Amino acid sequence: FIFFQSSLTQFRNHSLYSPLLTFNLKNKKTALVTGANRGIGKEVVRQLASLGFQVYLGARDVTQGQEAVDELVALGLDVLLLPLDVTSDASVAQAVATLTAQVSSLDVLVNNAGIPGPGYAVGSGYIPILDESVDGIKATFEVNVFGLLRVTQALAPLIKQSKAGRIVNVSSTVGSLTQVSDKNWVFYAFNSLAYFPSKSALNAITVAYSKEFEKHGVKVNAACPGFTATAPTGFQGHSVEVGAQIITTLATIPDDGP
Repeated sequence: FIFFQSSLTQFRNHSLYSPLLTFNLKNKKTALVTGANRGIGKEVVRQLASLGFQVYLGARDVTQGQEAVDELVALGLDVLLLPLDVTSDASVAQAVATLTAQVSSLDVLVNNAGIPGPGYAVGSGYIPILDESVDGIKATFEVNVFGLLRVTQALAPLIKQSKAGRIVNVSSTVGSLTQVSDKNWVFYAFNSLAYFPSKSALNAITVAYSKEFEKHGVKVNAACPGFTATAPTGFQGHSVEVGAQIITTLATIPDDGP
């Protein structure tokens, strides 16, 4: 397991970076990206499909998901819609059944689905933590933590069938206890009982999965896309192309990678 934070310079200078990654299209690799109808998730779908993957775009909203798929297919990419609500056992079971009927293995799973949590407002951050509701905190963990667990547990048999399975969990530096405790950190004033701890839990889960999947030749990592121009940031920060790059890199990491 290794935790990577995205930046364009770090990404291009990293030993894992290769702009010339290629795959055998006669035996096309398969990938699933959750929460992928917009933002970073959608861009990860585009990047993986551009590398020759057949990519399933997971989306809770079928209409928005299909619009994203249509846009990517128009670019000549092999992208399919997979209706998927990570908070629903029934939805996950149906998605797994669909995949199992269509592919013999899943080479890449990107657990991207996530929400910022209760009391968050673009530009001003979170409300005081003592005003956060337990229900709101539970709802955040249901997506960011239990959604990841629900999907990964259900897809484990398909992932283990891959000759070089990869799992990438989309995390954040706010999940680092060292980082959020640093008074010199640029976002030190921000605080949350929901989003921040949910990413700490995600990081711990990533370590646990890394240890378990290693015996099956599957590499599991967490990636921080950095401060990226998406809806939760008010479209401030670096581009989704830059934010998604580290995720794509870890999804295509070579056998001698972490």
